[in-house]
This record gives sequence, C-alpha cells and structure tokens, in this order.
Amino acid sequence: MTAEFFKVPKQAKPVTLWVHPEGKVLAEIYVREQSLHHIGIEEPGELMNQSEPFIVIHRDDLNEFRFYNKASIVRIEYDDAVESAEDSLHCECHMMDGSLITGRINGNFPADRRRLYDYMNNKNFQFIPLHQGDGKVCLINKQYINYTKSL
Repeated sequence: MTAEFFKVPKQAKPVTLWVHPEGKVLAEIYVREQSLHHIGIEEPGELMNQSEPFIVIHRDDLNEFRFYNKASIVRIEYDDAVESAEDSLHCECHMMDGSLITGRINGNFPADRRRLYDYMNNKNFQFIPLHQGDGKVCLINKQYINYTKSL
C-alpha cells in the first residue's frame, strides 16, 4: 500500500485568525472534503471543536506551515455562502479584548434548551459560530468571551 491510501482528502479554506498575543493572521486551514457528521465538506467549526489541541495553519505571507494551539485562537473569520434557514439565537459577545461581535447562532435547539445560557454552557464545543449576514461567519473561542447577551 502506498502512503496516499492513508491520506485524508482535505482542501484549503482561507480564514482570518485573531491569535493571542500575536494579533491578526491571514492564513488557510484545512478541512475534510467529506465531513464526518453530514453530507458535504467539513465546516471550520467542526474542525475547531475536535479534541486535538493543535491545528495546521498555512501562512501565505510567510509561505510556511505552523501548528497553532487552539486555546490561543480568539476567533476565526471566514466566508460561508451557505445561509441556514434553521432556528437561530441572536446575540452579542463582549470579548476580553474590548471588541463586540454580534450575530446569530444557527441550530436545531430542543424546545426546553433554547436559551443562550444553555448553549454557552454546552461543554461539547469550545468555538461557537456567529453568522453575521452576507455569508460571513465568526467562530469565537468561548474562553475569550467576557459576557454575552441575547438580542
């Protein structure tokens, strides 16, 4: 068997990272061509919420690969042409660096767990996706949220 047999097909996704303490980083992450959870390409949120503590980043400006600790990534911004028609929670996140990020969290929320409080306390994920309209998504690391509130 060749080594190619063991490769997981992935594709580059352009993103803007905000990393502590480095700041803004223009880069690419690598998502699976087939998600483990649904039909189609893996979403950046799926990648970021996996248990591995490090992620592969390609820095275009330096033409190098780096392995960033997910705990140091404050947020990731990217374009996503797919707008979901699912149920959503509108909120704003006040970040520890003083920035304010608003948007909606899309999902199929159970009737008895449709509160922002319940969503934020879900321990199954570290990064939450805020859909900001015009196909923009901001994945926010919950560790860097000072407080959030429903809109």
